[in-house]
Amino acid sequence: MALTGLQIYKLLPKTNCGDCNFPTCMAFAMQVAAKKVPLDQCPHVSEEAKAQLAEASAPPMRLVCIGNDENKLEIGQETVLFRHKEKFYHPTGVAILLEDSLTDEELDKEVSYLNQLKFTRVGEKISIDLVALKHKSTTAEEYAQLTEKITKKTSLPLILICQDPSIVEVALKVIGGRRPLVYSANRENFKKMASLAREYNCPLAVYAESLEELADLTQEIKSLGVNDLVLDPGTRKTGDALNSLTKLRRLAVEKVFRPLGYPTMMFTSEEDPFQEIAQAATYICKYASIVVIRAKGKWQILPLLTVRQNIYTDPQVPNTVEVKLYEIGPVTPDSPVIVTTNFSLTYFTVESEVENSKVPTYISVVDTEGLGVLNAYAGDKWSPEKIAKTLEQQKVRERINHNTIIIPGLVAVFRAELIDEFGWNVLVGPEEAARIPSFLKNEWKSGDKK
Repeated sequence: MALTGLQIYKLLPKTNCGDCNFPTCMAFAMQVAAKKVPLDQCPHVSEEAKAQLAEASAPPMRLVCIGNDENKLEIGQETVLFRHKEKFYHPTGVAILLEDSLTDEELDKEVSYLNQLKFTRVGEKISIDLVALKHKSTTAEEYAQLTEKITKKTSLPLILICQDPSIVEVALKVIGGRRPLVYSANRENFKKMASLAREYNCPLAVYAESLEELADLTQEIKSLGVNDLVLDPGTRKTGDALNSLTKLRRLAVEKVFRPLGYPTMMFTSEEDPFQEIAQAATYICKYASIVVIRAKGKWQILPLLTVRQNIYTDPQVPNTVEVKLYEIGPVTPDSPVIVTTNFSLTYFTVESEVENSKVPTYISVVDTEGLGVLNAYAGDKWSPEKIAKTLEQQKVRERINHNTIIIPGLVAVFRAELIDEFGWNVLVGPEEAARIPSFLKNEWKSGDKK
């Protein structure tokens, strides 16, 4: 069990030196007990005390690494149930399921396609993270050959889905250096699977149909020298899975129940392609560390990765871009100037539509403390005065030979003051970013730009 603040305090130097950034050793001890600061933040704690305090200072959920250093995926080490309390640290790994019935030609085509499942959204590159190869009918040697072919064609980490230790062993002899996730150990095979995981230094997934059995298995496997575990609670129905994942997270981070303090994984079971993505998105939100899906259409993967990107942003830090004058395309003094906020989603949406228009354009970003157009207006985070001041700081008038700016249609109310008080000629742009290309091609070119 975790130690209390008083128990931790008794093992600290008790000098109240403040080198840990807390006024007293007791205050520091209470923070360590609450998992809010690491023990090594105290530079004077003894090695003996570190050994005794290892359990108290360890994260409630273990960090597990899949893959080698070149392209690894880290999962786990989460500390809260709800991200507004702190944040979620390691995004859910999205794995695409392949089966060993694929021919060489089909495998080449599939893996080549998976390598292209990469997107850029609000300035961040997002992609799938793993390839899961399920054993169904091949021999051990054939399965090993397939895993080797996959590792040669992609740098994505692998999940070996096979409950037969003899087949897994042959595959690990070929690709063990890539540190795949071995799926899975259960009550019948856990000793042999644990032996392989220890020998090849690979993480091991543990499967059981009840949390009680799962807890028993993890303790037995840990006693065999395997610490990097991933938990599969066994259920495949969305409601039951959500219940199990929530219980696992609560036991890990709130109760600090070490036998279940590991990252989790879940497989989708819905046959309908729309429902499968909805199911996978549910698991990302609550609380799977890995989701294995069959879907691989771009129209399916992008929304799923978008959900993950949104869930794993830090809610306490505004998602912003740098406040400056951006140049989109080969701008000239005749180019239009669009004014927008520094909220990332707003900026990158506007930038994308400007690029689609093929009209070289300046985008003047105003500091709205990371709020979008309407929220910034409602919260009094931008105004005609603030826009005019930003344009002056960015020296926009020195870059153009006209006197016109384009403001979002949602804040058309700014137009009169920008004209009367600050001398700008103002065009009111569209309310929706999707209309920017037609606006620039038609209304900008025909508008009054004096």
